[in-house]
Amino acid sequence: MPISPYLLLPRASYGRGLSAVTSPAPSGSGAAAEIPVAEDAQLFAVPFAADLAPEVGLPLPAAALLAHYEAKGEAGEVVEVPVANGETVGRVLLYGIGDGSAGALRKAGAAVARRGKGRDAIRIVLPEGPVAAFVEGALLATYTFRIGEVKSPPVAVIEFVGDGAEAEVARGEVIAKAVALARDLANMPSSVKTPAWLAERAVEQGVTAKVWDEEELRAGRFGGIVAVGQGSANPPRLIRLSYEPEGATGHVVLVGKGITYDTGGLSLKPTEGMKFMKTDMAGGAVVIAVLGALAALGVRVRVTGLIAAAENAFSGTAQRPSDVITQYGGRTVEVLNTDAEGRLVMADALAYADAELDPDVMVDIATLTGAIGIALGKDLGAVFASDDDLAAELAGAGESTGERLWRMPLIDDYVPALDSSVADLANIEVGSSYGAGSVTAALFLREFTGKRPWAHLDIAGVGRSSADEGIFSKGATGYGVRLLLEWLSSR
Repeated sequence: MPISPYLLLPRASYGRGLSAVTSPAPSGSGAAAEIPVAEDAQLFAVPFAADLAPEVGLPLPAAALLAHYEAKGEAGEVVEVPVANGETVGRVLLYGIGDGSAGALRKAGAAVARRGKGRDAIRIVLPEGPVAAFVEGALLATYTFRIGEVKSPPVAVIEFVGDGAEAEVARGEVIAKAVALARDLANMPSSVKTPAWLAERAVEQGVTAKVWDEEELRAGRFGGIVAVGQGSANPPRLIRLSYEPEGATGHVVLVGKGITYDTGGLSLKPTEGMKFMKTDMAGGAVVIAVLGALAALGVRVRVTGLIAAAENAFSGTAQRPSDVITQYGGRTVEVLNTDAEGRLVMADALAYADAELDPDVMVDIATLTGAIGIALGKDLGAVFASDDDLAAELAGAGESTGERLWRMPLIDDYVPALDSSVADLANIEVGSSYGAGSVTAALFLREFTGKRPWAHLDIAGVGRSSADEGIFSKGATGYGVRLLLEWLSSR
């Protein structure tokens, strides 16, 4: 996974003189791993408020240096100070932690790790407070995805220094790696990422898995998934992942949109609209990554993940505008726009969960509508919910992880917009009198939830980043992994 490895060193080691350290091996490898470390770390990083030990070799007292640089200690602020290192000049980074909250430490970790770009190692003295968030930020800031040589690689190894921080550092690593997995899956070109390929990656996550192929989907009457996938040479899949810890309390179903590429079908997108459609399965990637991380975090809730995977292509076998399909469970839908395909595959998964899995609560996540990006921009995801407590829980998890959600309304007055003259529902609003595309899409999904507690996360605006900044790298963000893991851990 393209994320920098790390070492956790005792505080007494943060001076000089380490040549190699034995670190815990990656999970499941069964052995310790030797990670080479430079004789002296090329960069030291110390929080503003830390007791700056003499080994760091600052030329002046810390207070005088901070005053000289007019440093305020804000989260993400980094002051670089040259220090004598034998016959050479070294670097010490003094970094701010703001109010010391999880969000501030996450931002600080990312800022420090980015300053190590291109170096062999950076040694970071951990701050006080929620260390997992700091580690998470530092590791995520080093994420890269590139097929071929990385032109400007991140720091090769991060050395965290701190006593008694093992559990928090390990938690930060688990979360960062889960996010990186979601990013990897979403960033993978669709020439590789077929529905079958996505199913193979899901099965590798160490939980119980079942995959329906195209014939099984047809026999099982998953009409939405079959219809969306029928125009592609790469047939669709439905993926079920099951996490069932001993003594589990409650059962949550997560549903993810897994459109591995979206041309719009016969309702063809313009070229600009297609450029980023390899990430249209970002919601499915989030569900896969979350299921793979639950055991390591000790989550005590039973969780089932459903990923409805299909490629929305155009061909002589593609579904047509005006077709009527029968979703799982028997509801008929008139397809007025083949580019509103995500809701069709997710409707099957939601209806199946309601009919067969008997969950206490259902949450779906999808890059569902361009309208939500217009409404909320690139920093806020949307939550639509049939239950006030569920909406509050998810919003709270979003606040604590920095993956913020804004609750959007389910406006019953808009339900008639989905009326069809030939079927039970239309897949988009009929006419243009409403114009609330993200709301009507959520109302469509609600029809398949069986009146169970349910929430819909529309991450179309936040699922991709256009810049390398903070914890994000250009491309898929993995938005939703951290908030769902926090929510599930707290249930």
